Amino acid sequence: MAEKNILAYFKDPQDAEEVAAKLKAMRAIDVQVDRISRFPGEPVSETFNPISGNISGLGALTSDADVSNKDVGVLIAADVTASGMSDGGQDPLTGRDILLVAVVDEEIHHQALNLIEQSGGMV
Repeated sequence: MAEKNILAYFKDPQDAEEVAAKLKAMRAIDVQVDRISRFPGEPVSETFNPISGNISGLGALTSDADVSNKDVGVLIAADVTASGMSDGGQDPLTGRDILLVAVVDEEIHHQALNLIEQSGGMV
């Protein structure tokens, strides 16, 4: 059998996990759910006090990004979300930061796509 891959975006991790469980029940070959971000590194895990000057940069304060070097920090700070002067954009992916990746047999591919779309996912 031929295999097909699926990349689906969700707004809620619980929705993605429910779809993943249903895909596994449909005998999907592999299914994985992860949170994605346009910024590198893990989210900031500590609270910064900007008055003390103990921050790595604007990206750490506004974008919840762990800035590892100055070049990345400059690019993150230049993003429209750092200034607060953005409405979030017209991108349909806005808010869909949960990625479900699945590999399925070709015979259940359309059934899997329908399940994802009916569950609020975007393929």
